[in-house]
Amino acid sequence: MKLLHIATIGKTVGLKGDMKLHIKSDFPEQFVKGAVFFINKKDKVTLTDVNLVRGLVKLNNITNLEDAKKFTNAKLFTTYEDTRKNCHLNEDEYFFFDLEDCDVYEDGKKLGHVHEVERIGITNYLSIVTDEILLKEGFAKNFLVPFMEPFKVNVDIDKKVIILSGAMDILEAS
Repeated sequence: MKLLHIATIGKTVGLKGDMKLHIKSDFPEQFVKGAVFFINKKDKVTLTDVNLVRGLVKLNNITNLEDAKKFTNAKLFTTYEDTRKNCHLNEDEYFFFDLEDCDVYEDGKKLGHVHEVERIGITNYLSIVTDEILLKEGFAKNFLVPFMEPFKVNVDIDKKVIILSGAMDILEAS
């Protein structure tokens, strides 16, 4: 089972078990009262109170400072399946994990595959591992392409294929 890190619990706030919530996800709507998340491969916690405006949560009905402190710096994880079920995507939006391992093409030529998606500032970039054939021609081992128009032409998650435009120019300049 693959897990996604979507938030980290911070320090306690006040005396009644409130804890700071540091969201690492684009989908704050998944942090609701009653939501269950993994803190490791076996153990789960339940959000028993959520205040996104103040960035605070309570876990497992804890109402005192000492029990809450045990969760300081705990990471919250969810599964890919739960992410698909609980997070709504708009048209032409994709989960980062769906883009990873997609083959990248431009003008019918394979440039490589997506290793990961990186966010730099407000822009998402495809971190592409260059195809073996292009490596033998002396190109860089990897390169970044902004995941936006005009670079993004077509994405087929089912076939794990992304068609780009201008990516070869970026690779040549890398």
